Amino acid sequence: MKNKNIVFIAKSLDGYIADKNGGLDWLNTIPNPDKTDMGYNRFINRIDAIVMGRLTFDIVCSFDCEWPYTKPVFVMSNTLETVPVEYSGKVFLVKGTLEGILKDIHSQGFSQLYIDGGLVVHGFLKEDLIDELIITTFPVLLGGGIPLFGELPRQLEFEHVESTLFLNAIAQDSYLRKR
Repeated sequence: MKNKNIVFIAKSLDGYIADKNGGLDWLNTIPNPDKTDMGYNRFINRIDAIVMGRLTFDIVCSFDCEWPYTKPVFVMSNTLETVPVEYSGKVFLVKGTLEGILKDIHSQGFSQLYIDGGLVVHGFLKEDLIDELIITTFPVLLGGGIPLFGELPRQLEFEHVESTLFLNAIAQDSYLRKR
């Protein structure tokens, strides 16, 4: 199977993935009484492993719930030396260049990767290493915060392949990288 790096992420109408304080409470602004997963389970079943940054890892660890992932999680960090014991066998630290990290992960048999976290997504985009974007847009303007996209060294073109509306309010758009 061909290696593929996929982003599955939510953003506000004005393009932020977290508010000015790094918060995610805005993701709960639309009532979801039936706990619609907005395609998450279908997506997570497509991937082999998750690559995230240290900040995203810290946020996930702060959630008041059990570890949410059943797939191996590779955390990119230049400062973290070990993972907490409760995540042993679930979380693996990686460092180095993105190409080197990907080569190492792929050599372990993981080809379909979920790329998560603002800085990590941006780094992968800067090196043109994203093959697919699945972006879920919430109808809220945050007015500032952590942007999904940043400056890139060159234009990257994607083909829009699907739109889905959830809860009559949340739009999810899927794009494939044109190469």
